[in-house]
Amino acid sequence: MMAFAQQTPFEKSNGTKTATYQECIDFYKSLADHFDQIKMLTYGKTDIGKPLNLVVLSKEKVFDPQEIHQQKKVVLLINNGIHPGEPEGIDATMILTRELLVENKLPDNVVICIIPIYNIDGALNRGNYSRVNQDGPESYGFRGNAKNLDLNRDFIKTDSKNSYQFQKIFNEWNPEIFVDNHTSNGADYQYIMTLIETQKDKLNPILSNYSTKEFVPYLYQQMKKAGFEMIPYVDHPTETPDGGIEGFLEIARYSTGYAALHNTIGFMPETHMLKPFADREKATHAFMKIVIDKVTKDAKLIKENKAKADLQVQNQKTFPINWKLNKDSFNMISFKGFEAGHKPSEVSGKSRLYYDRTKSFTKDIKQFNQFDVTQEVEKPYAYIIPQAWEKVIDLLKLNGVKTQQLAKDFTLEVEASYIDDYQTVPKPFEGHYLHSKVVLRKVKTKINYYEGDVVVLVDQKSNRYIMETLEPQAPDSFLAWNFFDSILGQKEHFSDYVFEDLAADLLNKNPELRKRLEDAKKADSKLNDNGQAQLNWVYENSPYFEPTYLRYPITRLNNTTELKLK
Repeated sequence: MMAFAQQTPFEKSNGTKTATYQECIDFYKSLADHFDQIKMLTYGKTDIGKPLNLVVLSKEKVFDPQEIHQQKKVVLLINNGIHPGEPEGIDATMILTRELLVENKLPDNVVICIIPIYNIDGALNRGNYSRVNQDGPESYGFRGNAKNLDLNRDFIKTDSKNSYQFQKIFNEWNPEIFVDNHTSNGADYQYIMTLIETQKDKLNPILSNYSTKEFVPYLYQQMKKAGFEMIPYVDHPTETPDGGIEGFLEIARYSTGYAALHNTIGFMPETHMLKPFADREKATHAFMKIVIDKVTKDAKLIKENKAKADLQVQNQKTFPINWKLNKDSFNMISFKGFEAGHKPSEVSGKSRLYYDRTKSFTKDIKQFNQFDVTQEVEKPYAYIIPQAWEKVIDLLKLNGVKTQQLAKDFTLEVEASYIDDYQTVPKPFEGHYLHSKVVLRKVKTKINYYEGDVVVLVDQKSNRYIMETLEPQAPDSFLAWNFFDSILGQKEHFSDYVFEDLAADLLNKNPELRKRLEDAKKADSKLNDNGQAQLNWVYENSPYFEPTYLRYPITRLNNTTELKLK
């Protein structure tokens, strides 16, 4: 094995500096020049115009993902710099990679894939002030990318090229375990690192059982032995953590929530921003080493569990799409914090919160970490997607969903969904006016489809991705992220003075329609008192009203109707 003495900027600076984007990439290129067990791969361009890199560490020098999985090896994917102002993972992974190669410690049964810096855009936007509460490093990148997007909210909507390339990597390499390195904000406490793992009540039960009983306890035990005792991520609904902490429901917009759609166990270590950068880097380094150790020990079981989970999802009939924290269920956990108090603000003179680091404590606090399913949906036989919705179809294919096309024009009886109600946020979130609380009305109807329209059979290991993106009521569905907003607008209208006579004729010739109008007026005083509203009611309940208004364009086929498919 060749000697390799090159140090990282973190090491050269005694733990005060983080590598720049170019320093990081040059470091891995130099490793690849010296060792044949590492390969740097280049994927497509990110929003800043630079390609996304993937570093692959393979003891047996096999760098083809299909061959790696055929050899029953586990793939561990490590993601760094999704928020470049939280850079511990960038530096710790550089050092860890060098150690694994120089000391010849790469595992036989695990291939390690590393995204050196995911948010290249933010890493290049380097400064000293954006992380105002953070203790080092001297300078660092910015949270937003070139489009000012938080990339850890972009895994479903895919507004960034970064996200698109990440999904290429993820679905090509199909990792069993995923680590996404972060730094936390929030309260003060004694721990250097907190941990978010894929929410146990949301992860596939086979994987959840293993992760909860085996993997996660191992991480906590070994991190404590390494001198970096952890606590679950400190998300506290009251002013301080003394009142309890709540589990994090990482829905599909987040990296670990996205990974869960593909039956990948995810971990999001969050080092504490108020601890020195050097300590945060060391904790991250230790965490990744311990993850590698556990994956190496349990590789066969991890591989088997993923295969079982994929098969279970493929055959699963009903899928949860919404969850809610159960605030009546909690565990008591030991918490090491600092006493909090209030004193007059030197800025405003008003009362302000502070933590006194001279007064540490250990006490039991409540941990709320049970999420109950609030909504589930039975899968259809297939979804039919008109070819006009190209981005939806492209993202499905990107995520390994098998699609087929109609070979000729068809008229099919399908289950269509009309959107009777929904709520929209008043201000944009990550460039979108998110929809939620969608209320659907299901209608069996005949719809014309055309050669080239897409059929998605829901009998795939990617069923969770299919269901949680295509079902409109899911919190990170394509509808929630405004992919279908054009169907929320009415295209045809009427002139009142012309339609008045036609509406009267409709009511005179259709006593049942008149009765429904009278019943509606009795039930709604506002309708009863508003002539324009009554005229509009008649229009909406007449043959003249457009059938596509508020009709969700993706329909469900619930039987095995013979389709001629390409």
